[in-house]
Amino acid sequence: MAICAVRGGCPSDYVAVSVAILSVILLLVKAGVPYIIHKIPRPKGSGFWLVAMQIVASFNLLLSVVMALGFLRFRRKHWWSSCYIWAVWVEGPLGFGLLLSCRIVQAFQLYNLFVKRRLPPVRSCIFLSLVLFPWIVGSAIIQITQPLNHRCHMKTYWIIPVISVHALYIAALVGFTGAIQHIEFRFHELKDLWRGILVSACCIGVWVVAYTLNEIYEDNALVQIISRSVLLIMTSFLLMAFFSMSISQPLASLLSSMKNEQQDYTMMGNALGIPDSGLLVQQESTQSINPNDPLDKLLADRRFRQSFVEFADSCLAGESVHFYEELLQLDKIPVDDHVRRIYMARHIIDTYITPGATMEVNISHRCRQEILSTPDLAHLDLFKNALIELIQLMKMNLANDYWSSTFFIKLKEEEMVKTADYEQEQSSWNSSQRLSSVHCADDPFHQEHSPCKLSSSSQELELQ
Repeated sequence: MAICAVRGGCPSDYVAVSVAILSVILLLVKAGVPYIIHKIPRPKGSGFWLVAMQIVASFNLLLSVVMALGFLRFRRKHWWSSCYIWAVWVEGPLGFGLLLSCRIVQAFQLYNLFVKRRLPPVRSCIFLSLVLFPWIVGSAIIQITQPLNHRCHMKTYWIIPVISVHALYIAALVGFTGAIQHIEFRFHELKDLWRGILVSACCIGVWVVAYTLNEIYEDNALVQIISRSVLLIMTSFLLMAFFSMSISQPLASLLSSMKNEQQDYTMMGNALGIPDSGLLVQQESTQSINPNDPLDKLLADRRFRQSFVEFADSCLAGESVHFYEELLQLDKIPVDDHVRRIYMARHIIDTYITPGATMEVNISHRCRQEILSTPDLAHLDLFKNALIELIQLMKMNLANDYWSSTFFIKLKEEEMVKTADYEQEQSSWNSSQRLSSVHCADDPFHQEHSPCKLSSSSQELELQ
């Protein structure tokens, strides 16, 4: 047992490593299902890289525990097996520190969006670097002072500072999350975050006890074997509980959670429950399309907007029209429903306004910066100037080509057919009303079984 405790390779070690491998597989499956099964396009910006970095940090944390505590039989003869690489840098800044820092950044984003009702004042990558900086400094100090022995165990007086740093980041995450607990979210961001924090706190409690025992009772073989196995298993459970659904992409989270309900949430408006979301119409119009009318008035008509967006997409320039449709959905959300307005506004910003977005619209730099630096994401006129610029741009470019396109000709033909059907329906309705008002004595057809004839014949039968 003594040899097993020192060199690794105990049966309990292999069980703990198997649990760690299974947890990594489950993490990858959970992160990839919304994009593989539901074919959701990969998000850009922090919505993707924050989640990806958490997966990498989870893998680093598990691997660092396996390598540093000697679960596998190998000798530390090469530089890559150094204790300071695995127990200090991979476990700290690249593992637990990176995982907690990403979660703090996500909680910071929620705090700014739904409490301050603004975009975060600092870019996520910059804020993540600031949060992660203390871990880098601490690892550098440990690297310089060299407190680890050949089995990667620290001296006793180093245990308290190391545990304190871990606890400090948990406290920071709880603090940011507690500041937004009064917000009633449309999706389950806060619920998932709290669940991860609570379960993680329990796992971290056991983790701290196992880590302390493993560091202090270095000469006790039984304690070494049990404590390191518990340490790795608790780390696996910690990651599974902590890595909940992405709070940066609620639509992807909703799609994965609504898998069995057979509902189509292809637009953010659908997921937010906006009435008539995803439809281009509210009411069928019978008025003819007049090219001399203002473009903003024409876009309010369902038939014209549907034809115009098809033409714009065929020219690979449909971003402006889709942006207009998203604003129609935003206008349907009540003014006092700040949570849903913020969700929709942030979706529009991520999709159309942010530089490099999937459907970035062509607006001026001044207008773009006004939106990106807005003090209120729920403001009624947040996208007003952008819409004015895009309407003017569509007038100058798309509208001129549209009137001579086959899309407009097809629209006019459909309009003529619908007008003819409408007139025929009206005429048939009027003729049926006239026929119903004809008296028996004035019936020009003298039908054999007319009501007049039937009544007279019944009277004759009664007289007989």
